Amino acid sequence: MMNGYEKHDIHEDAFGAKGSIVSAFDAFPKAKPQYIERTPGGGKWTVAMMLISAILFWSELSRWWQGTEMHTFAVEKGVSHSMDINLDIVVKMKCADLHVNVQDAAGDRILAASKLTRDPTSWAQWVDNKGMHRLGRDEHGRLVTGEGYTAALAPHEEGFGEEHIHDIVALGRRKARWGKTPRLWGAAADSCRIFGSLQLNKVQGDFHITARGHGYMEFGEHLDHTAFNFSHIVSELSFGPFLPSLVNPLDGTVNAAANHFHKFQYFMSVVPTVYSVGQPGTRGARSIVTNQYAVTEQSQEINERVIPGIFFKYDIEPILLNIVESRDGFFVFLIKIINVLSGALVAGHWGFKLSDWAAEVWGKRRRGRSEGMLGVGEKGGYRD
Repeated sequence: MMNGYEKHDIHEDAFGAKGSIVSAFDAFPKAKPQYIERTPGGGKWTVAMMLISAILFWSELSRWWQGTEMHTFAVEKGVSHSMDINLDIVVKMKCADLHVNVQDAAGDRILAASKLTRDPTSWAQWVDNKGMHRLGRDEHGRLVTGEGYTAALAPHEEGFGEEHIHDIVALGRRKARWGKTPRLWGAAADSCRIFGSLQLNKVQGDFHITARGHGYMEFGEHLDHTAFNFSHIVSELSFGPFLPSLVNPLDGTVNAAANHFHKFQYFMSVVPTVYSVGQPGTRGARSIVTNQYAVTEQSQEINERVIPGIFFKYDIEPILLNIVESRDGFFVFLIKIINVLSGALVAGHWGFKLSDWAAEVWGKRRRGRSEGMLGVGEKGGYRD
């Protein structure tokens, strides 16, 4: 029975596949291809929506992968006693002519030279003719010394507050050692590389490099003033665990002395910092504890009554900076993707419908104008 539809030449064959059990339960039967009219506008809208959907998907994926960062300050809890300082500096004086000491607010004086490594080196190996820092890090974040690299560091360089927290935490959990000093290859050693880690009291202090016989009452002859040259290169200066993949404000600093009596002073405010991936205390959360610092430089020429040298004055701030990176679960991310793509598809569908309707209305108006000009009415002056 066709319920009278056969009188209008409408048959069941025009709708869907025939004979399939699954198609019999299809709530939205599809018309056969020969009854479908394809328009060029539909294809353009389809391509446009595919591109827009791909852009939206990539944007949501990037935002989800980066996560969200939350910065909070709090008063540092607990009682701290010590802190490490990591130093890698080249001074344009011979190692035997330099004294390295630390004087802190607790009244302790630490002979840092006995706990740090001092290697003779050539200034020309570290600075080029323009006075720029020659030795540094390559595209993989590894220290270039010409002697190979002894640390299992990161494949790329990271920075405080410039990279994703999960990258910083992953790099901070890797072990690293200091790079070797370049060989002299017959060149004269006119400089000294001082590097290593030193444990200090976690109080205000002054880390300074002075000339032999100057700065403290010591036995022995004083160094001749003509040998003073406190030009220096700071490759690493950080507080806390040695994390060479993290860039600090003084890393890569080159400072030249204009005369023999020159005093370089760096005033640093050290802020304890905790980087965390996931909320601390939750399952799977990972954290590293380190320090950031802000620095102010004051350098000047001095007279012979003032002690020349390089002075790093540091102060520990009583606050703790917590930087936490969190990320939605995969199920939440999937729901967001579905919502975004569904909204884009619905908007594209309505856009296609409106553009198709506008094209149809415009076409009818043009056809109406054409028929009015070529008609046969007497009012327009035309006759059959």
